[in-house]
Amino acid sequence: MTKSWQAILEKAIISRHWLHQHPELTWEEIQTADYIRAQLTELDIAWRACAQFGTVATLAPKAAGPHIAFRADMDALPITEASGVDYCSTESGKMHACGHDGHTATLLAAAAWFKQNESLLSHPISLLFQPAEEGGHGAKKMIEDGALNGIDYLYGWHNWPALPFGKALCPDGPVMSGNGTFHITLKGKGGHASQPEVAHDPVLAAAAVTMNLQQIVSRRLPPQANAVVSVTSINAISNVTVIPDKVKLEGSIRLSQPQWRAPINQLIEEITEATAKSYGVVAEVENRARYEATINHAVPAADYRAALQAEFGEEATSSELLMPLMASEDFSYYLNAIPGAFALVGMAEDSEKGQHFSAPCHSPEYVFNDRVIKKVVKVFSRLAGAPVPN
Repeated sequence: MTKSWQAILEKAIISRHWLHQHPELTWEEIQTADYIRAQLTELDIAWRACAQFGTVATLAPKAAGPHIAFRADMDALPITEASGVDYCSTESGKMHACGHDGHTATLLAAAAWFKQNESLLSHPISLLFQPAEEGGHGAKKMIEDGALNGIDYLYGWHNWPALPFGKALCPDGPVMSGNGTFHITLKGKGGHASQPEVAHDPVLAAAAVTMNLQQIVSRRLPPQANAVVSVTSINAISNVTVIPDKVKLEGSIRLSQPQWRAPINQLIEEITEATAKSYGVVAEVENRARYEATINHAVPAADYRAALQAEFGEEATSSELLMPLMASEDFSYYLNAIPGAFALVGMAEDSEKGQHFSAPCHSPEYVFNDRVIKKVVKVFSRLAGAPVPN
Protein backbone atom coordinates (compact mmCIF):
# COMPACT_ATOMS: atom_id res chain seq x y z
CA MET A 1 0.00 0.00 0.00
CA THR A 2 1.45 3.33 -1.07
CA LYS A 3 1.51 6.06 1.57
CA SER A 4 2.50 9.67 1.30
CA TRP A 5 5.72 10.82 2.91
CA GLN A 6 3.67 12.76 5.45
CA ALA A 7 1.67 9.63 6.29
CA ILE A 8 4.90 7.68 6.82
CA LEU A 9 6.14 10.33 9.24
CA GLU A 10 2.85 10.43 11.14
CA LYS A 11 2.94 6.63 11.47
CA ALA A 12 6.54 6.81 12.71
CA ILE A 13 5.60 9.23 15.48
CA ILE A 14 2.66 7.04 16.48
CA SER A 15 5.06 4.09 16.60
CA ARG A 16 7.57 6.04 18.65
CA HIS A 17 4.96 6.99 21.23
CA TRP A 18 3.63 3.41 21.43
CA LEU A 19 7.15 2.08 21.95
CA HIS A 20 7.74 4.75 24.58
CA GLN A 21 4.63 3.65 26.47
CA HIS A 22 5.72 -0.01 26.35
CA PRO A 23 9.44 -0.05 27.25
CA GLU A 24 11.22 -3.38 27.62
CA LEU A 25 14.59 -3.92 29.24
CA THR A 26 17.68 -5.58 27.80
CA TRP A 27 16.97 -9.11 26.53
CA GLU A 28 13.25 -8.70 27.31
CA GLU A 29 12.15 -7.02 24.06
CA ILE A 30 9.27 -9.40 23.27
CA GLN A 31 6.50 -6.90 22.48
CA THR A 32 8.98 -4.60 20.76
CA ALA A 33 10.13 -7.36 18.41
CA ASP A 34 6.53 -8.36 17.65
CA TYR A 35 5.63 -4.74 16.92
CA ILE A 36 8.55 -4.27 14.52
CA ARG A 37 7.95 -7.56 12.71
CA ALA A 38 4.24 -6.86 12.30
CA GLN A 39 5.01 -3.54 10.63
CA LEU A 40 7.60 -5.10 8.33
CA THR A 41 5.12 -7.81 7.35
CA GLU A 42 2.45 -5.17 6.65
CA LEU A 43 4.96 -3.40 4.40
CA ASP A 44 5.71 -6.70 2.60
CA ILE A 45 9.38 -6.50 3.56
CA ALA A 46 11.26 -9.78 3.97
CA TRP A 47 12.69 -10.26 7.45
CA ARG A 48 14.16 -12.89 9.73
CA ALA A 49 14.59 -13.16 13.46
CA CYS A 50 18.14 -12.65 14.69
CA ALA A 51 19.62 -13.00 18.18
CA GLN A 52 16.22 -13.92 19.63
CA PHE A 53 14.51 -10.51 19.75
CA GLY A 54 16.45 -8.88 16.93
CA THR A 55 15.25 -8.62 13.34
CA VAL A 56 17.07 -8.28 10.03
CA ALA A 57 14.98 -6.95 7.12
CA THR A 58 16.17 -6.83 3.50
CA LEU A 59 15.16 -4.74 0.48
CA ALA A 60 16.36 -4.71 -3.15
CA PRO A 61 18.58 -7.78 -2.68
CA LYS A 62 19.51 -7.84 -6.40
CA ALA A 63 20.53 -4.18 -6.66
CA ALA A 64 23.98 -3.73 -8.16
CA GLY A 65 25.73 -1.50 -5.59
CA PRO A 66 27.49 -2.41 -2.35
CA HIS A 67 25.19 -3.85 0.33
CA ILE A 68 24.40 -1.12 2.87
CA ALA A 69 22.82 -1.63 6.31
CA PHE A 70 21.34 0.62 8.97
CA ARG A 71 20.95 -0.27 12.64
CA ALA A 72 18.51 0.75 15.37
CA ASP A 73 18.66 -0.36 19.01
CA MET A 74 15.46 -1.28 20.86
CA ASP A 75 15.91 -1.68 24.61
CA ALA A 76 14.86 0.63 27.46
CA LEU A 77 16.36 1.34 30.89
CA PRO A 78 15.40 0.56 34.51
CA ILE A 79 14.47 4.19 35.23
CA THR A 80 11.26 5.68 36.61
CA GLU A 81 10.06 8.28 34.13
CA ALA A 82 9.65 11.93 35.13
CA SER A 83 9.40 13.51 31.67
CA GLY A 84 5.80 14.68 31.98
CA VAL A 85 4.88 13.69 28.40
CA ASP A 86 1.30 12.56 27.81
CA TYR A 87 2.50 9.22 26.38
CA CYS A 88 4.52 8.35 29.48
CA SER A 89 5.76 4.81 30.18
CA THR A 90 3.06 2.45 31.39
CA GLU A 91 5.65 0.06 32.83
CA SER A 92 6.67 0.85 36.39
CA GLY A 93 10.39 1.47 36.76
CA LYS A 94 11.06 1.19 33.02
CA MET A 95 11.66 4.02 30.57
CA HIS A 96 13.01 4.77 27.12
CA ALA A 97 15.44 7.27 28.60
CA CYS A 98 18.00 6.99 25.80
CA GLY A 99 15.83 7.38 22.71
CA HIS A 100 16.00 3.84 21.41
CA ASP A 101 12.26 4.13 20.76
CA GLY A 102 13.11 7.03 18.45
CA HIS A 103 15.86 5.09 16.73
CA THR A 104 13.50 2.18 16.11
CA ALA A 105 10.67 4.40 14.85
CA THR A 106 13.10 6.16 12.50
CA LEU A 107 14.26 2.88 10.98
CA LEU A 108 10.63 1.78 10.55
CA ALA A 109 9.95 5.03 8.69
CA ALA A 110 13.02 4.40 6.53
CA ALA A 111 11.74 0.89 5.86
CA ALA A 112 8.40 2.24 4.63
CA TRP A 113 10.05 4.85 2.41
CA PHE A 114 12.60 2.41 0.97
CA LYS A 115 9.86 -0.13 0.22
CA GLN A 116 7.89 2.43 -1.76
CA ASN A 117 11.02 3.20 -3.76
CA GLU A 118 12.53 -0.29 -3.81
CA SER A 119 12.85 -0.39 -7.60
CA LEU A 120 14.92 2.80 -7.47
CA LEU A 121 17.37 1.69 -4.78
CA SER A 122 20.94 1.53 -6.06
CA HIS A 123 22.09 -0.73 -3.22
CA PRO A 124 20.82 -3.85 -1.49
CA ILE A 125 19.63 -2.59 1.88
CA SER A 126 19.44 -4.36 5.25
CA LEU A 127 17.77 -2.95 8.35
CA LEU A 128 19.05 -4.24 11.70
CA PHE A 129 16.71 -3.91 14.67
CA GLN A 130 18.95 -4.83 17.58
CA PRO A 131 18.11 -5.79 21.17
CA ALA A 132 20.24 -5.37 24.28
CA GLU A 133 22.45 -2.39 23.54
CA GLU A 134 22.39 -1.20 27.17
CA GLY A 135 25.17 -3.44 28.46
CA GLY A 136 23.75 -6.66 27.00
CA HIS A 137 26.17 -7.02 24.07
CA GLY A 138 23.28 -7.31 21.65
CA ALA A 139 25.43 -6.33 18.67
CA LYS A 140 27.80 -9.20 19.40
CA LYS A 141 24.90 -11.66 19.44
CA MET A 142 23.51 -10.21 16.21
CA ILE A 143 26.87 -10.70 14.50
CA GLU A 144 27.13 -14.27 15.81
CA ASP A 145 23.70 -14.94 14.31
CA GLY A 146 24.77 -13.72 10.88
CA ALA A 147 23.37 -10.17 10.88
CA LEU A 148 26.35 -8.86 8.90
CA ASN A 149 26.50 -11.63 6.31
CA GLY A 150 26.91 -10.09 2.87
CA ILE A 151 26.87 -6.50 4.17
CA ASP A 152 29.58 -4.14 2.93
CA TYR A 153 28.89 -0.96 4.96
CA LEU A 154 26.90 -0.30 8.12
CA TYR A 155 25.59 3.00 9.49
CA GLY A 156 24.22 3.83 12.92
CA TRP A 157 23.32 6.94 14.88
CA HIS A 158 22.37 8.22 18.29
CA ASN A 159 20.31 11.23 19.20
CA TRP A 160 22.37 13.62 21.31
CA PRO A 161 20.69 16.17 23.63
CA ALA A 162 23.95 18.08 24.16
CA LEU A 163 23.93 19.10 20.49
CA PRO A 164 21.41 21.58 19.07
CA PHE A 165 18.92 20.49 16.43
CA GLY A 166 20.60 20.92 13.04
CA LYS A 167 24.03 19.78 14.24
CA ALA A 168 25.47 16.30 13.70
CA LEU A 169 28.89 14.80 14.31
CA CYS A 170 30.53 11.93 12.46
CA PRO A 171 34.32 12.14 12.85
CA ASP A 172 36.93 9.89 11.36
CA GLY A 173 38.28 7.60 14.08
CA PRO A 174 36.90 7.38 17.62
CA VAL A 175 33.42 8.79 18.16
CA MET A 176 32.53 7.04 21.45
CA SER A 177 34.75 5.40 24.03
CA GLY A 178 35.28 1.88 25.20
CA ASN A 179 34.33 1.03 28.77
CA GLY A 180 34.76 -1.46 31.54
CA THR A 181 34.13 -1.88 35.23
CA PHE A 182 36.26 -2.80 38.24
CA HIS A 183 35.13 -4.56 41.38
CA ILE A 184 37.31 -4.48 44.50
CA THR A 185 36.93 -6.20 47.85
CA LEU A 186 39.16 -5.04 50.72
CA LYS A 187 39.34 -7.59 53.53
CA GLY A 188 40.59 -6.45 56.91
CA LYS A 189 39.90 -7.21 60.54
CA GLY A 190 36.87 -5.65 62.14
CA GLY A 191 36.65 -4.32 65.64
CA HIS A 192 35.38 -1.66 68.01
CA ALA A 193 35.56 1.95 66.84
CA SER A 194 37.29 2.86 70.12
CA GLN A 195 40.19 0.48 69.41
CA PRO A 196 41.28 1.01 65.80
CA GLU A 197 44.81 -0.08 66.67
CA VAL A 198 43.73 -3.72 67.10
CA ALA A 199 41.72 -3.74 63.87
CA HIS A 200 42.83 -3.63 60.25
CA ASP A 201 40.51 -0.93 58.95
CA PRO A 202 39.24 -1.58 55.38
CA VAL A 203 37.27 1.69 55.42
CA LEU A 204 40.44 3.76 55.73
CA ALA A 205 42.09 1.59 53.09
CA ALA A 206 39.10 2.10 50.78
CA ALA A 207 39.41 5.87 51.12
CA ALA A 208 43.11 5.67 50.21
CA VAL A 209 42.46 3.32 47.28
CA THR A 210 39.80 5.70 45.97
CA MET A 211 42.14 8.68 46.10
CA ASN A 212 44.98 6.76 44.46
CA LEU A 213 42.89 5.30 41.64
CA GLN A 214 41.61 8.75 40.71
CA GLN A 215 45.22 9.73 39.94
CA ILE A 216 45.80 7.04 37.29
CA VAL A 217 44.73 9.30 34.44
CA SER A 218 46.42 12.46 35.65
CA ARG A 219 49.75 10.92 36.70
CA ARG A 220 50.21 7.43 35.24
CA LEU A 221 48.89 7.79 31.67
CA PRO A 222 49.99 10.20 28.92
CA PRO A 223 47.64 13.14 28.29
CA GLN A 224 46.89 11.75 24.82
CA ALA A 225 45.23 8.67 26.34
CA ASN A 226 41.74 10.24 26.62
CA ALA A 227 40.70 8.00 29.49
CA VAL A 228 38.59 8.13 32.64
CA VAL A 229 38.81 6.12 35.86
CA SER A 230 35.93 6.73 38.27
CA VAL A 231 35.21 5.07 41.61
CA THR A 232 31.43 5.18 41.74
CA SER A 233 30.45 3.02 44.71
CA ILE A 234 31.81 2.32 48.21
CA ASN A 235 29.90 -0.24 50.25
CA ALA A 236 31.08 -0.28 53.86
CA ILE A 237 27.82 -0.79 55.71
CA SER A 238 28.37 -1.22 59.43
CA ASN A 239 27.33 0.14 62.81
CA VAL A 240 28.46 3.58 63.99
CA THR A 241 30.66 1.95 66.62
CA VAL A 242 31.91 -0.97 64.52
CA ILE A 243 34.82 -1.15 62.09
CA PRO A 244 33.71 -3.69 59.43
CA ASP A 245 35.66 -6.69 58.21
CA LYS A 246 35.44 -5.74 54.53
CA VAL A 247 34.55 -2.99 52.08
CA LYS A 248 33.52 -3.25 48.45
CA LEU A 249 34.43 -0.61 45.85
CA GLU A 250 33.20 -0.47 42.27
CA GLY A 251 33.82 1.86 39.40
CA SER A 252 34.01 2.46 35.68
CA ILE A 253 36.73 3.08 33.13
CA ARG A 254 36.47 4.80 29.75
CA LEU A 255 39.08 4.66 26.98
CA SER A 256 39.26 6.19 23.53
CA GLN A 257 41.49 3.50 22.04
CA PRO A 258 41.66 -0.25 22.77
CA GLN A 259 45.38 -0.15 23.64
CA TRP A 260 44.70 1.70 26.90
CA ARG A 261 42.56 -1.04 28.43
CA ALA A 262 45.40 -3.36 29.50
CA PRO A 263 47.58 -0.67 31.16
CA ILE A 264 44.60 0.86 32.96
CA ASN A 265 43.47 -2.52 34.28
CA GLN A 266 47.02 -3.36 35.35
CA LEU A 267 47.38 -0.06 37.20
CA ILE A 268 44.05 -0.59 38.98
CA GLU A 269 45.30 -3.94 40.24
CA GLU A 270 48.80 -2.76 41.19
CA ILE A 271 47.69 0.43 42.96
CA THR A 272 44.86 -1.28 44.81
CA GLU A 273 46.99 -4.17 46.03
CA ALA A 274 49.91 -1.94 47.06
CA THR A 275 47.65 0.54 48.86
CA ALA A 276 45.77 -2.22 50.63
CA LYS A 277 49.00 -3.80 51.82
CA SER A 278 50.18 -0.50 53.27
CA TYR A 279 47.02 -0.42 55.43
CA GLY A 280 47.27 -4.05 56.52
CA VAL A 281 44.34 -5.34 54.49
CA VAL A 282 44.05 -7.73 51.55
CA ALA A 283 42.65 -6.71 48.15
CA GLU A 284 40.77 -8.77 45.58
CA VAL A 285 40.41 -7.02 42.21
CA GLU A 286 38.28 -8.02 39.24
CA ASN A 287 38.32 -6.06 35.98
CA ARG A 288 35.46 -6.64 33.55
CA ALA A 289 35.54 -5.49 29.93
CA ARG A 290 32.31 -4.15 28.45
CA TYR A 291 32.45 -2.38 25.07
CA GLU A 292 35.41 -1.31 22.97
CA ALA A 293 35.66 2.18 21.49
CA THR A 294 33.36 2.98 18.56
CA ILE A 295 35.83 3.91 15.82
CA ASN A 296 34.56 5.17 12.48
CA HIS A 297 36.11 4.10 9.18
CA ALA A 298 37.25 7.04 7.07
CA VAL A 299 35.43 6.39 3.76
CA PRO A 300 31.94 5.63 5.15
CA ALA A 301 32.37 8.43 7.70
CA ALA A 302 33.05 10.87 4.86
CA ASP A 303 29.97 9.63 2.99
CA TYR A 304 27.91 9.99 6.16
CA ARG A 305 29.15 13.56 6.74
CA ALA A 306 28.29 14.47 3.15
CA ALA A 307 24.75 13.18 3.64
CA LEU A 308 24.41 15.04 6.95
CA GLN A 309 25.71 18.25 5.42
CA ALA A 310 23.33 17.91 2.47
CA GLU A 311 20.44 17.73 4.93
CA PHE A 312 21.51 20.13 7.69
CA GLY A 313 23.97 22.47 5.92
CA GLU A 314 27.73 22.58 5.39
CA GLU A 315 28.43 23.85 8.92
CA ALA A 316 26.31 21.17 10.56
CA THR A 317 29.21 18.82 11.29
CA SER A 318 31.36 21.40 13.06
CA SER A 319 30.95 21.72 16.82
CA GLU A 320 32.79 22.66 19.99
CA LEU A 321 31.71 19.36 21.57
CA LEU A 322 34.87 17.49 22.53
CA MET A 323 35.36 14.15 20.82
CA PRO A 324 35.39 11.29 21.36
CA LEU A 325 32.55 11.14 23.85
CA MET A 326 33.35 9.21 27.00
CA ALA A 327 30.00 7.37 26.71
CA SER A 328 30.04 3.91 25.14
CA GLU A 329 28.12 2.01 22.45
CA ASP A 330 27.99 -1.61 21.40
CA PHE A 331 27.98 -0.42 17.77
CA SER A 332 31.72 -0.89 18.25
CA TYR A 333 31.24 -4.63 17.63
CA TYR A 334 29.97 -3.91 14.13
CA LEU A 335 32.74 -1.47 13.28
CA ASN A 336 35.33 -3.98 14.44
CA ALA A 337 33.84 -6.45 11.94
CA ILE A 338 33.09 -4.39 8.80
CA PRO A 339 33.52 -0.81 7.53
CA GLY A 340 30.94 1.70 8.69
CA ALA A 341 30.30 4.85 10.66
CA PHE A 342 28.31 6.14 13.61
CA ALA A 343 26.90 9.65 13.97
CA LEU A 344 25.54 11.82 16.76
CA VAL A 345 22.50 13.87 15.75
CA GLY A 346 21.55 16.91 17.80
CA MET A 347 18.02 17.49 19.00
CA ALA A 348 18.00 20.33 21.57
CA GLU A 349 15.83 23.30 20.61
CA ASP A 350 15.34 26.74 22.13
CA SER A 351 11.92 28.25 22.69
CA GLU A 352 10.36 31.08 24.66
CA LYS A 353 9.90 28.66 27.54
CA GLY A 354 13.54 27.56 27.57
CA GLN A 355 15.48 24.74 25.94
CA HIS A 356 13.60 21.59 25.07
CA PHE A 357 14.92 18.07 24.45
CA SER A 358 18.14 18.87 26.31
CA ALA A 359 17.79 16.54 29.32
CA PRO A 360 20.70 14.09 29.01
CA CYS A 361 20.36 10.47 28.02
CA HIS A 362 19.59 8.19 31.00
CA SER A 363 17.85 11.05 32.82
CA PRO A 364 14.30 10.45 34.15
CA GLU A 365 13.40 13.78 32.47
CA TYR A 366 14.77 12.80 29.04
CA VAL A 367 12.45 13.43 26.04
CA PHE A 368 13.19 12.42 22.44
CA ASN A 369 12.62 15.08 19.75
CA ASP A 370 10.29 13.60 17.11
CA ARG A 371 11.42 16.23 14.58
CA VAL A 372 14.69 14.33 14.23
CA ILE A 373 12.95 11.33 12.62
CA LYS A 374 12.25 13.15 9.35
CA LYS A 375 15.81 14.42 9.08
CA VAL A 376 17.51 11.09 9.74
CA VAL A 377 15.33 9.21 7.24
CA LYS A 378 16.37 11.76 4.60
CA VAL A 379 20.03 11.25 5.51
CA PHE A 380 19.59 7.47 5.27
CA SER A 381 17.92 7.92 1.87
CA ARG A 382 21.01 9.68 0.55
CA LEU A 383 23.26 6.90 1.84
CA ALA A 384 20.96 4.22 0.41
CA GLY A 385 20.73 5.81 -3.03
CA ALA A 386 16.99 6.27 -2.58
CA PRO A 387 14.99 9.33 -3.63
CA VAL A 388 15.14 11.97 -0.89
CA PRO A 389 11.61 12.80 0.33
CA ASN A 390 10.52 16.43 0.35
